[in-house]
Amino acid sequence: MPILMSFTPLGDLNSINIINVNGCNNFKTLLPTKNLSLKHIAILKNNAYLCQSFFQKLKDNIMIRTREQYLAALKAMRPNIYKNGELITDVTTHPATRRTVESHARAYDGAACEEKKDIFTTVSDFTGKPIMRFNSMMRTLEDIMNNARMKREMYRLTGTCSGGTCVGWNAQNVMWAVTHDIDAEFGTNYQERLKAWILSAQERGILCAAALTDAKGNRSMKPHQQPCLDSNVHIVEKRADGIVVRGAKVMICGVAASDEIFILPGSGYKDTDADFAVSFVCPRDIEGLTIVETRRPSDDREYKQNWDIPETGITQAYLLFDNVFIPNERVFMAGEFKYSGKVIEYFTANYRACIGACVAGQGDIMIGASMLMARANGISSKKFDDKLVAMAANNETTFGLGVGAMALGGQKNGVWVSNSKIAHLNKMYVATLPYETKRLCQEIGGGIVETGCAPTYEDFHNPAYGEFITNIIKAGDCSTESRMRAVRLSEWLTIGAGVPGCMHGGGSPDGAKMVVKASTPFEEYAEMAKKVAGITEDIPDPVVVKK
Repeated sequence: MPILMSFTPLGDLNSINIINVNGCNNFKTLLPTKNLSLKHIAILKNNAYLCQSFFQKLKDNIMIRTREQYLAALKAMRPNIYKNGELITDVTTHPATRRTVESHARAYDGAACEEKKDIFTTVSDFTGKPIMRFNSMMRTLEDIMNNARMKREMYRLTGTCSGGTCVGWNAQNVMWAVTHDIDAEFGTNYQERLKAWILSAQERGILCAAALTDAKGNRSMKPHQQPCLDSNVHIVEKRADGIVVRGAKVMICGVAASDEIFILPGSGYKDTDADFAVSFVCPRDIEGLTIVETRRPSDDREYKQNWDIPETGITQAYLLFDNVFIPNERVFMAGEFKYSGKVIEYFTANYRACIGACVAGQGDIMIGASMLMARANGISSKKFDDKLVAMAANNETTFGLGVGAMALGGQKNGVWVSNSKIAHLNKMYVATLPYETKRLCQEIGGGIVETGCAPTYEDFHNPAYGEFITNIIKAGDCSTESRMRAVRLSEWLTIGAGVPGCMHGGGSPDGAKMVVKASTPFEEYAEMAKKVAGITEDIPDPVVVKK
């Protein structure tokens, strides 16, 4: 058995001078394991050949990106994000974006944490190497259930949505299934291109936001009928080496914190709208793309460095594509309109199954915030057990329904697709139950939470009256600052900048109801009931006479 003689900090792998190993005849024992930190590399003695092999195998196995590498990559990007008319030159430090960056960075923290790495990392089924889970393929039920587990954990770590860790992940898997069918019919090589990009994403450990929602324009008109064609992203030119696109995707979460953006068609299209049936992936800072961050409740507080708002956050952006060139290797659909509906079908099935975990994760934080508020108010949290149990029931309903949709699904062209009916049923509950959980959080917290009815951080530090306010706000067995932090957290979760898109995030509840209606055999149920009742005659719906 070889002995690891000493360790040295792991800096630039390419510049480390690895020296020999002494008497090693079982090289596999030296591969990275729990005994070898990814932050260190063994200095081995007396066998240069094995040493070089060890170095190469170690380098090949280290694919997990660090927080520091992630932040450095964002800093190096071309500034193209605006908010309040201001160009943001560094998303990692600007107050309008640094909180969503912090939220996403916690995924990399999770990957480096021994207790959480199984949630945030996995092994590539293409290469056998360790990767960030959100770069992986969802081939099996266990794979997609791990999607839900990771999403819930992200909410527990941040309190809100981190879209760059999930939507692009779903998009790449959906397009894997769809490109298989497109290639089979048209002889294209979309899936080969997609595989090459996925391998690159896995190697780099990147975050990829995804954009499905177009600005749409007049909802009574088709995309090609819109007075402004740019209301929907579309192809304006096809070249031998790629396509040129224009248009807008809107209300896209996590863009400021992402390396790349995966674009999907916004609806199912017919031949008259073939140019709108387009899917591609592009760097977030690609030439011709301008990103405008939107307003959200109480987001002005993000410009201050104090406890009036948490250190994590969410952003939602408008993406303005102005004649952007996308090279062929990044294009996965370009006019194959008959498959655009299949993209929507698969995407919504998986997304609406997994979104139950999102609201459950935030619900977990709302339970904790409610308990903190009760105690900070001087009341035992046990006094609110009935309300806390109701909140927990809401959380587990959406989480469990989502998992049920996954379990009732199956493989489509090599990826797992959830049961559409149950996934959309889950969306109906996601559009209602989290709001009841928020109401209960406010009810437990009291009036100081319900409307955010408390002085600002600056007021507490005002020399004229700050001490007076500090003394009168204190209630339970904790400091005034701790009570105020609990107040602001509950406010942020229920009516503030931390509120995610429960009603329309991932699509509208009315759309989900339409899917449930279409997939429910109502007439068959009526016939079943007739047999149970012993009814032999036909009982049709009455004919409605128009007046």
